Amino acid sequence: MSRKDDMDNRSNQLNPNHDAYWDSRGYDGRPDDWEEAQDGCYSSPDD
Repeated sequence: MSRKDDMDNRSNQLNPNHDAYWDSRGYDGRPDDWEEAQDGCYSSPDD
């Protein structure tokens, strides 16, 4: 993987608008109500 690919992946994992953000946190994808969590108060999917 190139450095740009690594940086893009990191960016996507830090962006709640991107599915990679949710996938990296153990979700199957972005939850329907993801915008309602003002401060990112989602618990892990195993809780």
